[in-house]
Amino acid sequence: MHIEQLRLKNYRNYRELDIAFDDKINVIVGENAQGKTNLMEAIYVLAFSKSHRTPREKELIRWDEEFAKAEGRIRKRGQTLPLEITISGKGKKARLNHLEQRRLSDYIGALNVVMFAPEDLTLVKGPPQIRRRFIDMELGQIQPRYIYHLGQYQKILRQRNHLLKQLAHRQTQDTTMLQVLTDQLVEHAASLLERRFVFLDLLRKWAGPVHEGISRGLEKLEISYQASIEVSEEANKEKIEDIYANKFWEIQEKEIDRGTTMIGPHRDDLTFFVNQKDVQTFGSQGQQRTTALSVKLAELELIYHEVGEYPILLLDDVLSELDDFRRSHLLNTIQGKVQTFVSTTSVDGIDHEILNGAEMFHVRDGTIDS
Repeated sequence: MHIEQLRLKNYRNYRELDIAFDDKINVIVGENAQGKTNLMEAIYVLAFSKSHRTPREKELIRWDEEFAKAEGRIRKRGQTLPLEITISGKGKKARLNHLEQRRLSDYIGALNVVMFAPEDLTLVKGPPQIRRRFIDMELGQIQPRYIYHLGQYQKILRQRNHLLKQLAHRQTQDTTMLQVLTDQLVEHAASLLERRFVFLDLLRKWAGPVHEGISRGLEKLEISYQASIEVSEEANKEKIEDIYANKFWEIQEKEIDRGTTMIGPHRDDLTFFVNQKDVQTFGSQGQQRTTALSVKLAELELIYHEVGEYPILLLDDVLSELDDFRRSHLLNTIQGKVQTFVSTTSVDGIDHEILNGAEMFHVRDGTIDS
């Protein structure tokens, strides 16, 4: 899988852009604030229909313009597939093979992308929402149905929290609607959790050997899922539903007192252990970075074995954040098999044969020269 061509219109600081890419390595060089990350973000948006940098979609629209558009022509399973995302004040439209998709779950997954940026180094030491977002975005690529359940869960969760606040402030005393929303929430929560357990099992399978290779066999990586309920990873959807339903009934008064939903996938987390020690608490910065890199490289293999093709890899200003050994391990791993985009302020100091045959693009103030 690779992206052959990208067109942008009114996207961030790009007024017009039409660019073709190499199917192996593409290096985007430029000073800060010239448009390197904007280009990487546009590819990400084309895959996920949302930015990894901001939830405010209007920020993607060029100043004083009414809309932003990203179009891509990708090569997948030997066929050409056009994708298009248009963002305006009226909302967002996604087109796959020229046909508008009413549900994003029907669009996401057409283009598989793995992003590795400096903020991803906080995957281990950052707050839980970073790890939950990581699960949601990566799992959604290989199981589009997950996106549907996630959207429904988030919608019902907002309604339930609003009702709990009303009950907490005595604005209403009727708990009948609360039970209706709880039943709906449980169904989608169980579907999310069941799929997350399967995903985690696959992630462990690939991340462990990768980490062992990067650490020269000195470290063993383990990943644990921290659910907000007591549940076995082997439990099926029906069993998970029963556990959620019983727990919600048990804590209903507490939730009303606090005015919020206290359990569910939105409160879960991942914990990474290296040689049986919690990396977030006891790991060195080097161990934390090795863990983050291992997980990202594991994503490539996981998606390949689930989808049948390697995803596109976006390395946004991350090579300078890695030491020589980790950088070499990363580049050696992807060499010859993954279409990769590397953004950097300079290639000086990046000594690797993979860059010798790379396509070089120079960015300056929203324009690109190859």
